[in-house]
Amino acid sequence: VGSNGPSVQRSSDAVRFSRDDTLEVLSNRRRRFAIHYLKQRNGGQTTVSELAERVASWENDKEIDELTHRERKRVRNALRQFHLPKMDEYGFLEYDVQRGTVALSAAAAREDFYVDSLTGGEIPWSVYYLGLSGLGIACVAGLWMGLFPFTYLSPLECGVFFVTVLVVSSLGHFYDNYYRMRLGSREKPPEVGRK
Repeated sequence: VGSNGPSVQRSSDAVRFSRDDTLEVLSNRRRRFAIHYLKQRNGGQTTVSELAERVASWENDKEIDELTHRERKRVRNALRQFHLPKMDEYGFLEYDVQRGTVALSAAAAREDFYVDSLTGGEIPWSVYYLGLSGLGIACVAGLWMGLFPFTYLSPLECGVFFVTVLVVSSLGHFYDNYYRMRLGSREKPPEVGRK
């Protein structure tokens, strides 16, 4: 974010995260994993140790009971010393150092965070739709000029085909964005298990 720090806009009942602050917080995988876990708990409070175990489990792609003491400690210390204070400062969570508890802030609990561009696992939807548009233009031009094999299709059949493809594509895109790439929407974060 730079030297200016977070630019959270606070009012009596709402917090608005700037785009830069959101990108700053979500740019780190441990912080994404922490938000994912807290979203799964519907923003409910948890201990730092419990959060650290879950984050270490995802980070090391192991079950919690398979984690070594060193793996747990490394994540717990990083969360306590750096990540949780930073997320608290930016208004994403409420971190009680004395009690060792953490919970999402009300504002972060209301927000949906999508991480497709941060995880490297995104479907190139813009390229897909560009290709679909090119195919549509080719079909319309082929029908208009009476070119083979478009002469075997009626304009109605072409229209039904493209509407069907568009509906299926839109449903796939919606699923990809809302369920696959939204923090807290699945058991594991979107990037766990990827090489």
